[in-house]
Amino acid sequence: MGTAVRDERRRRQWTAGEVARRAHVSPATVTNVEAGRRASLDVYARLALVLGLSLDVSTVGTRGRGERAGTDFVHAAMGELEAGKLAALGYRVAIDHPYQHYQFAGRADVLAWTVEPARLLHIENRTRFPDLQQVAGSFNAKRHYLAPVLADQLGIGRFASMTHVMVALWSSEVIHSIRIRQATFRALCPDPDSRVRAWLEGDPPATASSSSLVLLDLFATQQSRMLVGLDGVLAGVRPRIRGYREAAERLRSEHRA
Repeated sequence: MGTAVRDERRRRQWTAGEVARRAHVSPATVTNVEAGRRASLDVYARLALVLGLSLDVSTVGTRGRGERAGTDFVHAAMGELEAGKLAALGYRVAIDHPYQHYQFAGRADVLAWTVEPARLLHIENRTRFPDLQQVAGSFNAKRHYLAPVLADQLGIGRFASMTHVMVALWSSEVIHSIRIRQATFRALCPDPDSRVRAWLEGDPPATASSSSLVLLDLFATQQSRMLVGLDGVLAGVRPRIRGYREAAERLRSEHRA
């Protein structure tokens, strides 16, 4: 990516500062990318867009030991649970929905929407956080690009209400990651989880946009105990499971049963 950015910038006879201004990033960011240093997905998307480059993104899930490539029981179970509950409420639902904004392409884990009025719920599922910079870049890119592309696909102009939520596995592994990076998660997901709960209660918000984080208990027997928001995590909520491996083992056990 760094080589492609540098070569295209020189071909256009632009300075690093000019690219930075057009992409709304710092000149140091452009210099670092050209030098081969790692940047967020959002930065790569911005640079590709202003330089007319094609960004080919390949995502690799974080799996428990022994998981086969292309298989992630826990991530799939999260999407299945969410999609089932949202579809039962009468929303239109999509899983692993592809979209493309110019040279940037991606996939949304779970979407739910209404047409009249036009309201959107976008769910990004996370089983753990081994690379928070990558997570932030992916989530930010989808918040910027997904809604207008989907609205255009549906022919509804624009969404009057957009609820973006990062749903993470309710585990000690995830809680530890959040508590040691509190400022980052607060900046990335600053809003309370009330709008997410409104969707699950069949009364989605009519206006405005939000970004929030909730933890999901895959094994909760009551919906009221299924979710906890960021404030609850930072206030000291107890984990429901140890981590990814325990969730995968319980899901396999239930599947065999």
